[in-house]
Amino acid sequence: MVIRSPAGFIQMEKVEERGFIPGTLREYVFEALHFARPDLHLWTFALNYIAMVPTANLIGFAGQELARKIPKVFGVLLETTLGSVVEIVLFMVLLHNDVNNNLIPVIQAAILGSILANLLLCLGTCFFVGGIRREEQEFDEAISEVGSGLMLVAGMGLMVPSAFYTALNGAPAFAGEQGNVILRSRVLTISRITGIFLLLAFLIYVYFQMRTHHGIYDKVLEGDEEKDVDRHKDLAKDKLTFTECATALVIALACVSLHAVFLVEQIPWIVENRGVSDNFMGLILVPLVEKAAEHLTAMDEAWDNQMNFALAHVLGATIQTALLNTPLVIIVGWGLKKEMDLNFEIFMIVLVILAIIVVGNFLRDGKSNYLEGSLCVIVYLIIAVTTWFYPNPTDGSTNASEAPTSSPPERMMFR
Repeated sequence: MVIRSPAGFIQMEKVEERGFIPGTLREYVFEALHFARPDLHLWTFALNYIAMVPTANLIGFAGQELARKIPKVFGVLLETTLGSVVEIVLFMVLLHNDVNNNLIPVIQAAILGSILANLLLCLGTCFFVGGIRREEQEFDEAISEVGSGLMLVAGMGLMVPSAFYTALNGAPAFAGEQGNVILRSRVLTISRITGIFLLLAFLIYVYFQMRTHHGIYDKVLEGDEEKDVDRHKDLAKDKLTFTECATALVIALACVSLHAVFLVEQIPWIVENRGVSDNFMGLILVPLVEKAAEHLTAMDEAWDNQMNFALAHVLGATIQTALLNTPLVIIVGWGLKKEMDLNFEIFMIVLVILAIIVVGNFLRDGKSNYLEGSLCVIVYLIIAVTTWFYPNPTDGSTNASEAPTSSPPERMMFR
């Protein structure tokens, strides 16, 4: 399978392809600030936030090189899984550092924010970038229909616990503080059961792709390789060996873990002192950095007229967030005795459902252009601006109904 490195990060020359050590030294410089000046919270957050991008890119690049050595469908699945490693690490660090549910809203917002970033920002950018060079781009329904159908089912599964809580909150059977505690306990139980079912749906999806219908996907992706306008350059590039791929992955995963720890440690300070809400932190800021490498790869494929590969990466990453990463967070939180549930803020879950429906309509005709892409990006920007002004939850839950006891700090667009 011919796969390119994300545009602008990895050069063609063999020496530069294998020169990931200088990049890791730069990561260590950023990490050193955490120990040398722990009082510089904003700088520590900003530098580790930025450093996550090249580190995630190294994971994506090493995964691409590794995917060359295995069958096409499994290669795409492996790439997508490695691209989700950054997200999983961030979720687990957030969950581990949670105290009295102070980071649960950030995790919940990050789950939905990752889906929104993939469906609106990444897919929209792919449509726009590909549409610049061509009047229209076509993609196979085997990729688009299965992906959009799974996303609609996943969105419904994620929404059920929130709908359950919203429908019964304030009802006579759950009136008062004790009734609310019982209701939240039931929502937590429903969320854990839902997480198990979502994980089962992901396993069925993987079996569908890898065993019973892999021939369809192989044919589609092979046809996409022939459309690659840079195919001759990709074939001429030197390839990493298996040992080099493994070494790069180990180094990158170590750096990502350190960056995630230092980044998460600063989130409570940023939220409390800089006027950034939990929802904006989770819905916008965290997904942008955790999916940066995946987005660059998909954009590069769209630019080279490989829309089926781009869609496979975008929809595959979205499905993994909804059906794999989210259940993992729920189950791990269960084991750690954290109250991690799927009781999302209604505002956010409605945005996700609408985004799934909008993208599904764009995918229906099997064609894309820059107009559809620009509209998706514009919608994402509107959501980002709205989320900036959306207030924090009041009692440790993102589906809170009580009025805040004190006014939150005024959030200005620029500081």
